[in-house]
Amino acid sequence: MPPRQYLGLRAGDWVVVRPKHEILATLDERGRLEGLPFQPEMLAFCGRKLRVSKAAHKTCDTINKTGGRRMSNAVHLEGTRCDGAAHGNCQADCVFYWKEAWLERDGQSHPGTAAVSSPAAACTESGLLRGTRADGQENDADPTWVCQNTSLFEATEPLKWWDVRQYVRDVTSGNHSAWHMIRLLSFGAFRSLLRLGVGYRALLRLYDAFQKVRGGQPYPIASGTIPLGQTTPHEELDLKSGEMVEIRPLEEIRATLSVSGFNRGMWFDQEMVRYCGERHRVQMRVHRLIHEKTGKMLDMKYPCIQLEDVYCRANCTAMRLGCPRATNTYWREIWLKRV
Repeated sequence: MPPRQYLGLRAGDWVVVRPKHEILATLDERGRLEGLPFQPEMLAFCGRKLRVSKAAHKTCDTINKTGGRRMSNAVHLEGTRCDGAAHGNCQADCVFYWKEAWLERDGQSHPGTAAVSSPAAACTESGLLRGTRADGQENDADPTWVCQNTSLFEATEPLKWWDVRQYVRDVTSGNHSAWHMIRLLSFGAFRSLLRLGVGYRALLRLYDAFQKVRGGQPYPIASGTIPLGQTTPHEELDLKSGEMVEIRPLEEIRATLSVSGFNRGMWFDQEMVRYCGERHRVQMRVHRLIHEKTGKMLDMKYPCIQLEDVYCRANCTAMRLGCPRATNTYWREIWLKRV
């Protein structure tokens, strides 16, 4: 493949998405650059001026659950999420990864810097569409879908949680302030102390008391009280886009979860605890999602709710502190109440 341009982008920088023909020239026959697919839904942003929200130097492994993964020369751009139009109308609303070779700094256009590959290797727009499905499944009624999320493991490298360089990069890239990272790492150290089991209850009470004084959330315990094998409760509110809801207190939510933290197949993640008690607007009802490991479309028996500006902030989960991915969180209606 030809050499590519690296811009060293930081959070807050302004960029322009390159024209379609320049982006296609950076891709292989599968529509990928360094293992990362360029999705057809991203073509709508070509030529637009956008701001970098985060440097995507690392991400989390939601496919094989190995922890953190390192990605090179990529960013997330504000307001660019996948509408699923080319992927069976998947409603995951995932944030896109943008390789720097697909962008140029605003006001610094350099014609010809996006190197053109040979015609035999260059991708086409029709090739992008074919690349949304696994090989040989172009006409299948239930294909194995291919997108950035299903391909993320191939497009990244292992990143150990103890690799201090990632936390330095979190700060120097503008993703997080130094104080924020100190807080995250301090919480990680406290979590490790709890796992030793010595003085567990006393330490937990101390943490919760401190949080109560400062107006924070209790320790994010996301496991429930319902024994495995017993049916978890269900409630339908028939919430619509635009409605305001209040997220129930943590103890009320835990009463709806199994001891492993699930309610009818949906996991209540630690990162969701921080939103308990807050009010948010319903963004949409979610009926179908692509499973990131299998690539198969999942049609939900019990639709869930996506809330505006509510996503994983990677503040407390082991092995992925500071992850900039901003993955959406999904909510059972029994965890919410109308305002």
